[in-house]
Amino acid sequence: MTARKPPHGLPSREAVIEFIQDSPTPVGRREIARAFNIKGADRIPLKALLKDLAAEGVIDLGRNRRAAAPGTLPEVTVVAITGIDEDGHASARPLPWREQGEPPPITIPPSSRAPAIGTGDRALVKLERVAQGKYRGRIMRKLESRGERVVGQLKREGKDYRILPSDRKARADYTVEPGETADAKPGELVVAEILPRGRMGLRHARVIEVLGDAAAPRAVSLIAIAEHEIPSVFPDACEAQANAAKPVTLGKRTDLRPLPLVTIDGSDARDFDDAVFAEADGDPKNPGGYRVLVAIADVAHYVRPGDALDTEARKRGNSVYFPDRVVPMLPEALSNGLCSLRPDEDRACLAVEMVINARGQKVRHRFMRGLMRSSARLTYEQVQAAADGRDDGDIVPEGVIGPLYGAYRLLLAARSERGALDLDLPERKVVLGDDGKIASIEPRERLDSHRLIEEFMVLANVAAAETLEAKRRLCMYRIHETPDPEKIEALKEYLEGLDLPFGTSGVIRPRTFNELLAKVRGGPHETIVNELVLRSQSQAVYSPDNIGHFGLGLRRYAHFTSPIRRYSDLLVHRALIDAHGFGKDGLGDVEMEAFNDTAEHISMTERRAAAAERSAISRYVAAYLTDQVGNTFEARVSGVGSAGLFIALAGIGADGLLPMKRLPGDFYDLDDHRHSLSGRATGLTFRIGDTVTVRLVDAEPLTGGLLLDYISGGTEGRPGGQRGSRRPGGIRKRRGRHRHGQGGNARGRPKKSR
Repeated sequence: MTARKPPHGLPSREAVIEFIQDSPTPVGRREIARAFNIKGADRIPLKALLKDLAAEGVIDLGRNRRAAAPGTLPEVTVVAITGIDEDGHASARPLPWREQGEPPPITIPPSSRAPAIGTGDRALVKLERVAQGKYRGRIMRKLESRGERVVGQLKREGKDYRILPSDRKARADYTVEPGETADAKPGELVVAEILPRGRMGLRHARVIEVLGDAAAPRAVSLIAIAEHEIPSVFPDACEAQANAAKPVTLGKRTDLRPLPLVTIDGSDARDFDDAVFAEADGDPKNPGGYRVLVAIADVAHYVRPGDALDTEARKRGNSVYFPDRVVPMLPEALSNGLCSLRPDEDRACLAVEMVINARGQKVRHRFMRGLMRSSARLTYEQVQAAADGRDDGDIVPEGVIGPLYGAYRLLLAARSERGALDLDLPERKVVLGDDGKIASIEPRERLDSHRLIEEFMVLANVAAAETLEAKRRLCMYRIHETPDPEKIEALKEYLEGLDLPFGTSGVIRPRTFNELLAKVRGGPHETIVNELVLRSQSQAVYSPDNIGHFGLGLRRYAHFTSPIRRYSDLLVHRALIDAHGFGKDGLGDVEMEAFNDTAEHISMTERRAAAAERSAISRYVAAYLTDQVGNTFEARVSGVGSAGLFIALAGIGADGLLPMKRLPGDFYDLDDHRHSLSGRATGLTFRIGDTVTVRLVDAEPLTGGLLLDYISGGTEGRPGGQRGSRRPGGIRKRRGRHRHGQGGNARGRPKKSR
């Protein structure tokens, strides 16, 4: 495809349509902008043009707002294999297919690197349009052959069984025939397959797995694991391989055992995959500089390309962390055993030695495959106490802390110099009691010892990316794009309402945001401005194509420091092993060919893990608040939408819904850009960041939903806009001109629009 931009202004409608229709795959707005050299604020009218074309039916805007010719299938989609010819070419149909007429034909050529498939199998495929209405597919992975599922709690009403879904967005329950309960008892959590049965009444489902008692404390994480389909049981072959693993000997490895390397982790950490050491650099040409060593568990020695452990690790993509458990990427025999850098035990490692100057800049580095022995397992609190002169025992080895903090202070100064994004958002941790229930919800303390480890790891990650790039080897970069101009424009609009000028002329940089954050630090708008700046950022992902890391202000960056819990880091380790000739357990040919697909997959598993962790916390908090129903809370508006106000309860970190029908009776305008709801008759306005007082109406542990009632708060103002219905809960979307009536039910779910 070749895009041509007119001499002045945006490309013509016809040029954009031709570009989209000629593309063999759906294209994103950023790809269109790059093709036509559209920059800065000019991207905003491009978005409007694409919306107009979609509204007219000229193009389709599908998943992730990617544009394609009408009727075009998504670039990545699930298919059912409908047949295989004698030459091994598979035919398939997209799932689901709800359009009229037959779906477009999909042909999947045979490939020795793709998993074996048969008629009736389901697979995730990457599609390319080869002609109008015809596609060629490439299998990314084979899927378990099953139908749509629902996770929920089994209830009994007379002789009938029902499933109450755990998803708060679900609109209805499911009915289960008495013979299809899999012997689950009422009150238990279940996974059920939704059946294609009937057109009237509730949909039917068949229980396929019983998770356990919904009232059990550990049920919360079980729901999240099942809902997000996170693999949680290792195949026997994986366990056998992990249990058969043996410690390494020195051999050709660099002997790092004389160095007093230490691990620094949280007090509840069970695996330790990174160790650090620092000392003043003795080179007279580098006065005030430091030598820093970061040693990482050598997971690549135990997990080889294509073996059982590797296949399962790639499938999981990363470990997932809940308050009561961890779903690890690797079996315990490795994650808590041979790949955990336990004190006073020899461990295989991949290490990088880095020398920094007095300005905190890395002047050189080198990688080595070594054998190390941790001299101490330290916690962040112990290290901070030692740095502050409060170490009351012999826990921290003598002479270790001073050089670590000396190097850290230089790295922190270098971070500030390059202008890395400096967000300050309060974090809270859920503390469980011995009974598995929430004992407290506490602010997560942010210590210099946390930042020390972060800066050391960032430096090591940069060294890994630089080395692989210099040696022209494949690298799984961690990339972070510059913010979308439309999001910046929306942020700017909101800040204008707070009389906070936000200059964004020219190229936007992290320093631009830092200047804004400095203005609000310590003021009433600090938290909300930090949150809105975070929302304005692009999402960091994995990619073999480097575009830099905007947030960190780095031109090249890769994850290297946590191969126990991130598959991306394991790939980087293997690439470094290849680049240095450290052994024969580097990247395999199949891995290298699948690098793009792997990047997409592990980016997805990372998002999946984050969503599961958030949903578990929401359910824990809802359970914690069940005995506080009826209490009032000081809170803050964290979001606005057609469903109502999203509210964050002060001091708890819990989010709930205040439905439209529970706001003072009026007709409300929703302004997306200013993140506000404004009453036409009363002028009462709610904006993100506003303080409100609310009453807790209901807390539902099954869904994690909190239902709230309005007591007071918001901004009083003059009535404005056109007069409309005075019906309680009425809403008009200012930019979309949609009118809705919204309510909420006792399960914390918004009702359907009427």
